Amino acid sequence: MDSLKSIALLDSGVGGLTVVKEIFKQLPNERIVYFGDTARMPYGPRPHHEVRKFALQILEFLQTQDIKIVIVACNSASAAGLSFTRENSVLPVIGVIEPGVRAALAHTKNKRVGVIGTTGTINSRAYDKVIKELDPEVEVFSQPCPLFVLIVENNLVNTPEAIKVAEEYLRPLKEAEVDALIMGCTHYPLMEEVIQRVMGPEVRLISSAEETAREAKDILARKKLLNHDVKISAHHRFFVSASPSTFVEIGEKLINQRVKAYQVLLPDIT
Repeated sequence: MDSLKSIALLDSGVGGLTVVKEIFKQLPNERIVYFGDTARMPYGPRPHHEVRKFALQILEFLQTQDIKIVIVACNSASAAGLSFTRENSVLPVIGVIEPGVRAALAHTKNKRVGVIGTTGTINSRAYDKVIKELDPEVEVFSQPCPLFVLIVENNLVNTPEAIKVAEEYLRPLKEAEVDALIMGCTHYPLMEEVIQRVMGPEVRLISSAEETAREAKDILARKKLLNHDVKISAHHRFFVSASPSTFVEIGEKLINQRVKAYQVLLPDIT
């Protein structure tokens, strides 16, 4: 039965596990197939055509895994060309940008919204475009934070260096007095405590994970693909393109369950 197939997620590393964690809350009966492209992370500094190629390689692999929907759980890949990924998939494909924008617009009171992301995501102005389409009156203040991904992937979140980097990156957004801040990279919620500490309690941090999981649930419900069979135990699969050790260490802490990841060698890894 198609409803018993898995939800697939792709990301450049561990960041997309923030979406997995939210799926576990909202869709506890669903199976997960996850691919973290840890050999080629971070995606942010890479040209968009290269990121699109990587996403397509991963998509081709995921489509061999008996899946029913694809979540591009990576802001850089979503910004680089979500439409391109959709064109090359026979399954529904959703990204993380629009869900995050909708949540930010629902929370801002002064119509001053901040966006942090990788260099590629910020330069693409993908968030700016969606925000202006939905509410032209909102002012958008964007800031690239490329080192955040490396801090997360190297398990350095709880260090003085992480605080120092965050203070430097976030200073312009504090000065702009934004009251909602979109964490425009799925790695960034793993630094949420640090970011909140720097921005202060009056700023609402927006993670697209919750909204993305809700959108996936809505799509699966409309297509009658939700798994309602609680007797079927969820068997999750995790794949990475580099050694699994660091991914497993961070992943188990994040989703609070055992993670067994398998390395898959993709072509043209640089």
